[in-house]
This record gives sequence, C-alpha cells and structure tokens, in this order.
Amino acid sequence: MKTHLILNGKKASLISVRDAISKTRNNGLELEIRVTYEGGDVERLVKEAIREGVKKLVIGGGDGSTNEMVNALMKYPKNKRPILAILPLGTANDFATSCGISQDSYEALSLVNTGEIQAIDVAKANDRYFLNIATAGFGAEVTATTPVELKNFLGGGAYTLTGVLRAIGFEPYQVAMKTENESGFGDVLIGAVCNGRQAGGGQVLAPDAYLNDGYLDILILKKIGATELLDAIAEVENPSRDTKYIRRFKTKWLEIESQNNIIPVNLDGEPYKSKNIRFEVLQQEIKIVLPDRCKLLK
Repeated sequence: MKTHLILNGKKASLISVRDAISKTRNNGLELEIRVTYEGGDVERLVKEAIREGVKKLVIGGGDGSTNEMVNALMKYPKNKRPILAILPLGTANDFATSCGISQDSYEALSLVNTGEIQAIDVAKANDRYFLNIATAGFGAEVTATTPVELKNFLGGGAYTLTGVLRAIGFEPYQVAMKTENESGFGDVLIGAVCNGRQAGGGQVLAPDAYLNDGYLDILILKKIGATELLDAIAEVENPSRDTKYIRRFKTKWLEIESQNNIIPVNLDGEPYKSKNIRFEVLQQEIKIVLPDRCKLLK
C-alpha cells in the first residue's frame, strides 16, 4: 500500500528518524518522504497525496502536527481521506502516548503496517478540528505562554509549573453554556473539551473518554482561591473522589459564550480565540492506525 510520511522539517535531520525510515523500508514498507518547511505545507502535501492515490499518510511530529494533518484531511469527503498513522516526534505527544503508540521511531513506523485500522471520532470547534483535547480559558493561556525552551527542558512538567505559578489571582471567564440537555451561566477558570484523555504532557483530564463513543468528555474547573488550589489539583488527578471544584459530564455538543473577554483556546497545541464557540463530535470521521487493543477504543 503506497504510503507517504509527511515529516516536520525540524525533525527531518534526527539520526533516530532517518535510521527508523531505513529499517522500515528494508522490512518492506513502501514509504515516500515529504518534508515540511513552512506553514501550509501539510495541507499542500495532503492534497498532493490524495491526487496521487496515496492510501496511508503518516504524520511525523507532535500534537500540533497531527492537528494540522487532521484539519487538512477534513477538507475532503470521508471516502477520499487516506488512513492516518502517527510518528510521535513532539515534546509531549499526548495523543499518541495515550493511544499506546510507541515513542520509539522504528516501532511507531512498524505499526503503520501491523496495527489495526479503526474509525474514530473527530471533535470540532466552530470551523476547526481536533483529535485529542481542547483547553479553554486559563488552561489555554498557560500553554500559549509557556516558552518553547522551557517545554523542551522540562517536558510536560512545564505546563504544570507555569500553571501553578499563574493560577493564583487569575480572573475567571464568565460564560453562558448550553448542551443538548441543559443550559446555564457561571465562572470558569479552566475548561477542557476531550475526545482523547490526556494533555499538558501526561495530565489525564478525561479518564473515561473514548475515541469512538460519539461523545465529548467535559471538565470544568470553577473559580478557586489560593488556599483551594491544591485541593482542586487533587480533584483533577483523582476523578473518582467527591468533587467540590471540578465538574465532569459527557455531551455530543457544547456551546459557550463569554460574557466578558475573548476566550483563548488550545486545540491539540494550536491556539484559537473566540467569544462564541460551538464544540461538537463528528462520529467515526477518520480511519487511523492504532495498536491492538488500544485502551481508547470502546
């Protein structure tokens, strides 16, 4: 099966990646390499691959690269989209890690031929798409303002560190929320809309989320004071305990409207801003290569 690897240009010179490509080719994978250089390259390369009849596309990069690939694929009818596979090369690789895709480049590329092909849901925020998790409000600002150098040095811990330092005194967003079952108004410090389970370098936000159940898992952190911060973090990390500051629920769609500021959102690593956002789940939109018995499948 003809396969293209669309490789983030910043990772193309890694010896581990080049060795993995050579070994995988020697084992029979018909793999052609396309390297990105600037914004818009992923969309262009996806277009070229579809025109050439490529059946599988591997994205080599982090969560942001995967997000860019998904948004490019969603521009085409479902029956024209190639099967997606992932070569994790980012700092956190939250989506790939939670799916059980190896961080070893050779093992990840070997999975392209040996893994199971599954149809999974795609989440949508207005006119943008994401596979894993959208964080809104303070959570998105943390990610946007964490320097790249700090992310690389501390890994996922940079998100937590920066978040704790900035949480005290942060003013919440006043939002109106609506789902298929309810509507209301409240103060929100952090919101997470989850198709997958973890973000921020390994923080599990939605332990009961599945990629093929037709639902979004929502987490909302209400306004807290400095003395409540540790209790709130404990609730996030221990979802089975009684919750005072955290609310969790499942829904097919969620509409939020800010009553004060524009809401910053982070879609799988990609920034987005709006005062009105409709999140919804699109069922079984993309076929993806996953390990056998992937725990994110229902």
